[in-house]
Amino acid sequence: MNPRYPEVSERAQKRCEYCHAPSQAFNFPFEIEHILPVSRGGDDTPDNLALACRSCNAFESTRRAATDPQTETTVPLYHPRKDRWEDQFAIDAHGVTLLSTTSTGRATIITLMMNSEEQMLARRQLKRLGLFP
Repeated sequence: MNPRYPEVSERAQKRCEYCHAPSQAFNFPFEIEHILPVSRGGDDTPDNLALACRSCNAFESTRRAATDPQTETTVPLYHPRKDRWEDQFAIDAHGVTLLSTTSTGRATIITLMMNSEEQMLARRQLKRLGLFP
């Protein structure tokens, strides 16, 4: 486990910093991911580390930008240290689907597949348990 796990997890309030899934609902620790990948010049400083569920981390991979489906322009993906989650994302009235009115939010939701069938099924279960939102 990453030696910075406790620090990064606490800062993230034990939630994936992308989809906001609660880590305590899973039977394995979330991942510490590099916001700017090491392969692209990122480092191991706390400001470049984020807590991510396996799904968000896998779909983000080394991507830093993606196409906004509405404007068809390339925009930066959500950055947990520079962007406020609440400015980029919202949760629908049913508490299951992630929404966004920003280019960055839309591109991030699509790229990280944050509204995949599996993600929405998990959020429904988490909602029933009172763990989401």
